[in-house]
Amino acid sequence: MTPDVTQLIEFYKSPLGNIARGLVRDKIKGFAGDVSDKRVLGLGFATPYLRFCLGSSERVLAFMPARQGASAWPREGPSVTALCDPVEMPLTDAAIDLVIAVHGFEHVGDNEELMRELWRICAPNAQLIVVVPRRRGLWSTRDNTPFGFGNPFSRGQLERLMKNHSFEVEKCHDALYLPPSQRPLLLKSVKFFERFGRLLGPTLSGVLVLSARKKLFPAVPRRKRSERFVRIPDFVPQTAFENSIGEQK
Repeated sequence: MTPDVTQLIEFYKSPLGNIARGLVRDKIKGFAGDVSDKRVLGLGFATPYLRFCLGSSERVLAFMPARQGASAWPREGPSVTALCDPVEMPLTDAAIDLVIAVHGFEHVGDNEELMRELWRICAPNAQLIVVVPRRRGLWSTRDNTPFGFGNPFSRGQLERLMKNHSFEVEKCHDALYLPPSQRPLLLKSVKFFERFGRLLGPTLSGVLVLSARKKLFPAVPRRKRSERFVRIPDFVPQTAFENSIGEQK
């Protein structure tokens, strides 16, 4: 099940969503570093995390899947969002320097095909930053946030997916130790959960934030899609005309 764009917008307007955005965005910004003159692509529903790229990057694009829907962004200028199929993106080869994927990987039916498409559109040494719900994490077991939908990942699964498709993993950090609750008392204790959650281990974290680089040698070739044969029935108007004449007789 994939949350639609209105549910995603409402979550990030809520107190819990605002806190989650700030915590995850700090990780993304730390991984991305200087984005000056870079071509940036946000995949899935990454617009809450892309604002730091608007001022200095060469261009920013936000691709949203059709099952989710799209919303115009940013408010203060021309929209940079587009509705498209994540495994068939309308970009030329080596067109992107930085990809930030949030609410994307867990909702794609074929992650291997998605990785092949990402390798195609990424420029040499391009960076890929992925945010996914952590398997067995508290956020992936609750459906009151967008991170509770789709297929969660373990750290090993995500790193293996990168390595098998010619992306070299640089960093992988845990985030969101705060319980996914809108209760004011818990929301006021963000610093406590984020500080002591790390001491208790990664099992309490809600999401994984991974950074990887595109390798220069070719990725696994894309699978050729077999043509589907559709049988069209023969239309014989003459037979129908003859039957109507027989009925009149």
